[in-house]
Amino acid sequence: MIQGCYHCGEPIPDKCEFSVEVLGESRHLCCAGCKAVATMIVENDLTNYYEYRTQPAQKTDLIPNHLKTLLLYDHQDIQDDFVSENAQHHKEILLSVDSVSCAACAWLIEKQLYKQSGVITVEVNITTHRALLVWDDSLIKLSQLLTIMHQLGYKAAPFEVDKQEQQYQQTMRHYLYKLGVAGIATMQVMMLAIALYFDVFDKHENSFRHYLRWISLFITTPVLLYSALPFYLNAWRNIKGFTLGMDVPVSIALLCAYSASIYATITDQGEVYFESISMFTFFLLIGRFLEMRARRHATAISANLLKLIPTMATLASGEQVAAKTLKESDVVTVLPGEYLPADGVIIQGSTTIDESMLTGESIAVKRSKNAHVFAGTLNGNGNITIKVTHNRKDTFISSIIRLQDHALYSKPKIAVMADNVARYFVAVILVVALMTWLYWQVYRPQDALWITLAVLVATCPCALSLATPTALTCSTSSLGRLGLLVRRGHVLETLCKVNHVIVDKTGTLTEGNIQLVTTTIFGQYSTSDVLTYAAELERYANHPLTKPFLPYQAQMPLFNSVENIVGYGLSGIINNQQWRIGKYEFVRHHQPYLGHPTDIEYSDAYSIWLSCENRIVAAFKLEDPLRQDSKQLIDSFKQQGIKVTMLTGDNSIHAQRVAKQLNIDNLHANMTPMSKLNFLKKIPVTDVSLMIGDGINDAPILAGSHLSIALSSGTDIAKSSADMVLLGNNLLSIITARQLALRTRNIIRENLAWALGYNLIILPLAVAGLVAPYIAVIGMSASSIIVVSNSLRLLR
Repeated sequence: MIQGCYHCGEPIPDKCEFSVEVLGESRHLCCAGCKAVATMIVENDLTNYYEYRTQPAQKTDLIPNHLKTLLLYDHQDIQDDFVSENAQHHKEILLSVDSVSCAACAWLIEKQLYKQSGVITVEVNITTHRALLVWDDSLIKLSQLLTIMHQLGYKAAPFEVDKQEQQYQQTMRHYLYKLGVAGIATMQVMMLAIALYFDVFDKHENSFRHYLRWISLFITTPVLLYSALPFYLNAWRNIKGFTLGMDVPVSIALLCAYSASIYATITDQGEVYFESISMFTFFLLIGRFLEMRARRHATAISANLLKLIPTMATLASGEQVAAKTLKESDVVTVLPGEYLPADGVIIQGSTTIDESMLTGESIAVKRSKNAHVFAGTLNGNGNITIKVTHNRKDTFISSIIRLQDHALYSKPKIAVMADNVARYFVAVILVVALMTWLYWQVYRPQDALWITLAVLVATCPCALSLATPTALTCSTSSLGRLGLLVRRGHVLETLCKVNHVIVDKTGTLTEGNIQLVTTTIFGQYSTSDVLTYAAELERYANHPLTKPFLPYQAQMPLFNSVENIVGYGLSGIINNQQWRIGKYEFVRHHQPYLGHPTDIEYSDAYSIWLSCENRIVAAFKLEDPLRQDSKQLIDSFKQQGIKVTMLTGDNSIHAQRVAKQLNIDNLHANMTPMSKLNFLKKIPVTDVSLMIGDGINDAPILAGSHLSIALSSGTDIAKSSADMVLLGNNLLSIITARQLALRTRNIIRENLAWALGYNLIILPLAVAGLVAPYIAVIGMSASSIIVVSNSLRLLR
């Protein structure tokens, strides 16, 4: 009687719920490793091991080596390098997945993992060969999920750009070996086939014909068993997972042709197809090889960002350390011409930094003490010392890649539709192929096999599966070069439909470089006093309007119980007096005027008001210059027939001046966050809205609009609410992004039209016996290459 763990006999920890059904009963196990081994024993019908064993498994033999490696990924120290935590406190990881070749592979992995308790999200991208996995670590461990993927036949590991590059090079090298074998065999078998095709032997030389068939069999066998192996493995994974991928009909065609040729060779009856098998495999491998190169080109741009981070960093002490070991608060020095090893804050020195790889803007920007700088950017002409603020996995570049992958894995409707059509199309192909074989077996049996082979190969939906994901990957990479960070998958789809742009004023259409022009005093306080009180209240705000007051802050905070009423102002207490700063109605707190009648009357000329105990003591006039490209942005939208509305919390005089300069007809001033959101709810249902903003008061409308863009200079809450973030200062990138979205939509339509059109044309021709097998494989491979190449135009 086995006590404890059914597999190894070890004690079972508290709250451990691992179990496997063995010999008709649920058996309790002590760990994920025992569960993985026990599951494999059951699935491979080796349960006799448990029936006849005399003692539990030895501890050293419990877990195969590859599973021991996977168990290491559960260690927190190791997860710190590649696992992040989202806002819901779920674990999140980006995986690199081997052998994913089509939509059916992605569907199979997602289907199996979603069955596991604790899996929140799993999205597989067949173009990038990556998977985004979000799970609840309290319900299931990462090693268990990786084990499931390995059991399906897909090796998965945390994504690391260097390892993926090595893996890609290794895969391409293996493909070249297989291509070499198939190519040499094709040339040799074709020479033999010429003699057989043209019937150069007379009746007395049948033995020589038979000899050539055996030589052809000998040459073709390595092609079938080695070169064509990737097709069989993918087909087996699909069949084992009860799904149909594009390699299923290809594998059936190759195996049927080979089996029939062996039979004809042994019995010396019928036709052989050794040259077709070799040619099939050779052209299929060429197509896959070129397709993989094109896919890599489409994904290399975002992945290459990580390569900009140097491998070594110099600490302030002069010690050289690996950049990936840098932690928060470490201090490093960066010399001119060096790439920054980590995100941080400059604590000494000033320089110019090339941030083009983040923002898309080629002009270097000045950075001095207290400025934030980012890993992978290029230091210009100064020596600087920075204090590290983020670990390597949390750098700005890593966040960009992670968010881009989020966008890529969130499939638009057209991509989901194409994947479903491709999966069911394979089933239709198999049915049509069977009916074709039955028909020709009756009317022309000598041609039934090769006609069926042509149907299976010519109509394989490879191009249909690649039509959408390759285009989306290329366009997302191009948006990154423009300095636009895509955070949601629907961005490109929605951007094409936008017909109403809603834009904020301060910090969006204007520079956000606000300057204090006039300070007017009402009462007994001095100018220095009111500026200090105003600055101390604004200390607790995060808005561009606070910047002019920063120089007047006291060394220590003065106010108690400061309350920030977003969209209105701030209120605080000092010396038992309540001070308010913000809009006129807010600082008066809806009280009747309490000052002398000659003190002040309300005027739109002032931007901000200051009061003490509801008595106005000062007013401030601020000015904010327009961005250079704001006028061109608005004009471009209007030229495209897009309605433009400006919503701003500022008073009407300032707003009207900006609206007049930019020729904006629809203006709403003095707007609160909720009134902005209410405006959005009242627009016609036919309007597809695009909101552009940067402040806390823009967050509700950014989250509520059909599509939203936040500026990188804006608040964190605005950026987290938006669908896209503009990393640079070039507003015209938004116009370029819309043009790119329209091009992407057209290219996806072209790809789908080509893929579906090709199959609709080739299918009846193949069924009618008008397409030779070698023409079928060339057509299928060419179709996939055309689709991928067409998508690559989006990278230009």
